[in-house]
Amino acid sequence: MESWLREHQSDLIGFRRHLHANPELSRAEFATTEFVESWLTKAGLEPRKLPTGAGLICDIGPDTPRIGLRADMDALPMQEYTGLSFASTVAGVSHACGHDAHTSVLLGTALALATVDRLPVGVRLVFQHAEEVMPGGAIDMVAAGATEGVSRMFALHCDPRLEVGRVGLRVGAITSAADTIELVLDSPGGHTSRPHLTSDLVYAIGTVITGLPGLLSRRVDPRTSTVMVWGAVSAGKAPNAIPQTGMLTGTVRTGDHATWELLEPLVREIVDGLLAPTGVRYQLNYRRGVPPVVNDEHAVRMFEDAIRGIGPDALADTPQSGGGEDFSWYLEDVPGAMARLGVWSGEGVQLDLHQPTFDLDERALAIGVRVMTSLVLNATA
Repeated sequence: MESWLREHQSDLIGFRRHLHANPELSRAEFATTEFVESWLTKAGLEPRKLPTGAGLICDIGPDTPRIGLRADMDALPMQEYTGLSFASTVAGVSHACGHDAHTSVLLGTALALATVDRLPVGVRLVFQHAEEVMPGGAIDMVAAGATEGVSRMFALHCDPRLEVGRVGLRVGAITSAADTIELVLDSPGGHTSRPHLTSDLVYAIGTVITGLPGLLSRRVDPRTSTVMVWGAVSAGKAPNAIPQTGMLTGTVRTGDHATWELLEPLVREIVDGLLAPTGVRYQLNYRRGVPPVVNDEHAVRMFEDAIRGIGPDALADTPQSGGGEDFSWYLEDVPGAMARLGVWSGEGVQLDLHQPTFDLDERALAIGVRVMTSLVLNATA
């Protein structure tokens, strides 16, 4: 693998820069899929595109047992402001989450493994579309058979808080469940001088804004890292008129799978209790997002062995993230693990994911390929 990397490191960088300059939004990753497909086909592999043309699966090595390796391919609806020579050429779309790196790492891993005469286990490569939206592409991939015959699934995700050469890992939940709440309220409206003659919609909104997060914090074990935060609120325009309609939207996140199962009925119970005395009518649209990514202990140990091969200081602890990741849907079917790939250069500002100025140190690409290929070559049947 080291000799392959020495020869092809410039190819890895080229893959990433091509994808970075040509980002595609969720469920429209047609050119990205074709790009990956062409390189896999050149290597003598037989990729299978999903019927939509976005996303593909490719098997390498013996039929069973198999381990799965997944990368996501979609970009964000965000204008890029990096000033890079290979910056996005698509207005309002950019790879601000590192999915161009994820795809390049898995493509490099595939090409490297294709040069090995006999792999110890079979490998299923999953190049996934639509991670950034809900419902995400992982659900489509599972429906297309991505986990069939697979014993464990693995993925890497860029982490700008970790320096290049380090990979973060933990047993248990590494991301959180993420659900969306939309609360639509209506009342007859009226004059602010006579609130007793109508239902005060703005007062009702205020009750829910503070009451729902507060009561959830008293009804759910705080050790589950459950948090409810409003992101948007709208109602009325005139200072002397009680509005007829209003809306609240926000997210509920938890790091505990069992708690995630209970959240929707609990939120509905609390909202009903808060609004019943106000007389305001409401419609609660609760959209379940993704479960938390819960890393299997054995899969973590396999990852650790691969990471330690990079160097004695490569393995790092990582905290649980409050963000959601649809890699979790694969782990509903089979055990597995996600690790965090350090992409910070070690100098300057640590740019966060989903920022229009986000960039990464491209030395991380080779690190990712080393980890993924080692994961396969050290695996036992």
